[in-house]
Amino acid sequence: MPRPTKQQIDDEILDAAATLFARHGFKETSVQRIADAVGYSKTGLLHRFPTKEALQEAVVERCVRQIREVAALAADLPPGAERDRSVITGVARLAVGQPGAVALLLSCLLAEGESEVGAALRVIGDEVAAAFGDEPFSGTTFGAGPVADPRRAIRVVGALGALAVAGVALRDCFTPDSVNTLVDVAYDALGHPPTH
Repeated sequence: MPRPTKQQIDDEILDAAATLFARHGFKETSVQRIADAVGYSKTGLLHRFPTKEALQEAVVERCVRQIREVAALAADLPPGAERDRSVITGVARLAVGQPGAVALLLSCLLAEGESEVGAALRVIGDEVAAAFGDEPFSGTTFGAGPVADPRRAIRVVGALGALAVAGVALRDCFTPDSVNTLVDVAYDALGHPPTH
């Protein structure tokens, strides 16, 4: 069996960290807990990411980059069913390959607080909203005030929640057809009629 590349090791660490950050929060997730999750020593993990803050930053930057890549594929589509399907397909692919990123993405939609971490999470949430062509989900929407379109907000969070939960809970059960099934479930949660 070939040895994993540096990038594969970093991806494994970042996905495990994202899962733990989503589940327990940044403050409550220790470097040791992340190291244990990936089967590395704390020293080995700190060799790749010298501080917990560096690891947090890498996780957030990676998540923002991934959502922007998904959004770029849908950018030319007007808000609506076709754009939703494009975004959901991109997020479903992430859920299959990197479920931690999607779990963190979902937790970002509900991020509160004025801390640097809370601000970083709101950036991810706003990137998700932009990908769908919606208003930001922080500030005066999910975070601190009335939601512009409550039904839409519930549907978007429900669709992303389905992807996040399936990605984490069923990680070892995915088959090549899993992306299509995830897309169908999430697309249905958005309230669109089936496409087949």
